[in-house]
Amino acid sequence: MLTRKQHELLSFIQVRLEESGISPSFEEMKEALDLKSKSGVHRLISALEERGFIRRLANRARALEVIREPDTASPRTAARAAAPLAPAVAQRPAHAAPPALRPAAANDVIEIPLHGRIAAGAPIEALEIGAMLPVPAALLGAGEHYALEVSGDSMVEAGILDGDLALIRRTDVARDGEIVVALVRGEEATLKYLRREKGMVRLDPANAAYDPQFYAPGEVQVQGKLAGLLRRYH
Repeated sequence: MLTRKQHELLSFIQVRLEESGISPSFEEMKEALDLKSKSGVHRLISALEERGFIRRLANRARALEVIREPDTASPRTAARAAAPLAPAVAQRPAHAAPPALRPAAANDVIEIPLHGRIAAGAPIEALEIGAMLPVPAALLGAGEHYALEVSGDSMVEAGILDGDLALIRRTDVARDGEIVVALVRGEEATLKYLRREKGMVRLDPANAAYDPQFYAPGEVQVQGKLAGLLRRYH
């Protein structure tokens, strides 16, 4: 059995996710429930999480997912909790199917591994440095991602500059013409256009000053495809 405040908070989070796919901030939850501090919100969220009504999505700054609706609240309690905050929930017919799983918050931040530097010129070693990089979730699609710092200028005509952070979706397959992370001979990684030509793998730069690189198929392993870029301005 949820307390009134717990029920109000659950209803508020649920409606916000249904309407926009975005989790409310702690400040918005504090104001909606007329609480004096965010610590009260933290306590309510922890209680809902412990009881299995919500969960926090891993590696995200403020993403919440409603995984269970209250089934023991009395009609009076439910009406009082839903009326000021969630009219859409209060008006849903009793026989209506529960809403589907809510999407992850679109304005959230995901932490992905930063695996060091990758060449956009001659291949260099992709260093494993064990850091994490916060990235807006809107920049990433489905799948597992990691980041690499670009070194070199061979991809400048594709808009990829030295010092950029390349966001990579992990995969071992790619079509011709896609920009990939290619592991060459098991020890060096480079960021290039992938093409296949006459039984060879061709890694093409995007800079007229550089020549394509040709390898036997067994010498090149695709380790990911470019999903996006982050650039720091100094």
